[in-house]
Amino acid sequence: MPPRVLDTSDFPIALSDWIAAIPADRGSVGWQAAAACLLESAVPKPGNVHPQASFPDLTHHDFVKAALAIAKPFNAWLACPAHDQGPQLGQAILHAVRASAAATQSNANLGMVLAIAPLAASAMPLEAHLPAVLAARTKADAAAIWEAIALAQPGGLGRVDQHDLAGPPPDDILEAMRCAADRDAIARLWTEDYIPLFAAEGCSHDGTAMGTGMVPLLEQALSAGLGLAAAIQLAFLQHLASHLDSLIVRRHGREVAQLVSREAGDLVSLPAGDRPTALASFDAMLRAGRWSDGCLRPINPGTTADLVATALFVLLRQGWTLPPSDLMN
Repeated sequence: MPPRVLDTSDFPIALSDWIAAIPADRGSVGWQAAAACLLESAVPKPGNVHPQASFPDLTHHDFVKAALAIAKPFNAWLACPAHDQGPQLGQAILHAVRASAAATQSNANLGMVLAIAPLAASAMPLEAHLPAVLAARTKADAAAIWEAIALAQPGGLGRVDQHDLAGPPPDDILEAMRCAADRDAIARLWTEDYIPLFAAEGCSHDGTAMGTGMVPLLEQALSAGLGLAAAIQLAFLQHLASHLDSLIVRRHGREVAQLVSREAGDLVSLPAGDRPTALASFDAMLRAGRWSDGCLRPINPGTTADLVATALFVLLRQGWTLPPSDLMN
């Protein structure tokens, strides 16, 4: 099958400069990880940072710097076999998070790094090889990943009885992810062999029904002839409509997350021509925020955005390509 070229004509003109700045060989896993993060952050998505919208402590420029920062660590550590245990996944995650923190002084892309890294370490086809990559994780991987998460200081985690970040690292990272899976969608990916990302509707390991995953949603939007930016925005809304965003649940509670998903569902059901006005109102509502822990915080569907970046990485691994830089936009 010839390469499928992603249509980036609906992206900001600066995209070609951001892609050209990736410090890795085009097509390497580090380049693909950085490119996926750059593409995700460039598209306006309700309640998230993009070139026209920032938070007081986080800008689109932070996301660009963080994306560029992960390319070298991914290539360096995922290419180094750790004896018979496969790529050094824990070290790749730790060094990527360190590089991002040094570049931005913020937690810009922890979720993306955690979600993309196992996919980057896996041979093709991803769905067939991911379970072995995840099962091969060692105590050293767990310690490195624990250090990376603590370094990034993700918001809204609170305190838990088992595997609290304030405590020692777990011996088994998958066991720690299982304990967090009910409150964090990225942890659920790790424990479900990434089935929720690829699912074309179906059931998880425990028999629970799940909605369509981000990868098929994005593929469907592209197959319908949408430009990449429009496809990303539609897949984001469709996923948010059928899956509660776990970051919103942690920061604002399940009731607020359900309200956000209902609003996203209403948006998706509108004729395409009626969406822009409704989308702007939805975005304004999310950015106005709710009080949480004594602070007025935006309602940020950040985990859904992380899943968009992860799905984009999958497309790039599966053979989708970007146009040459001089043909972009």
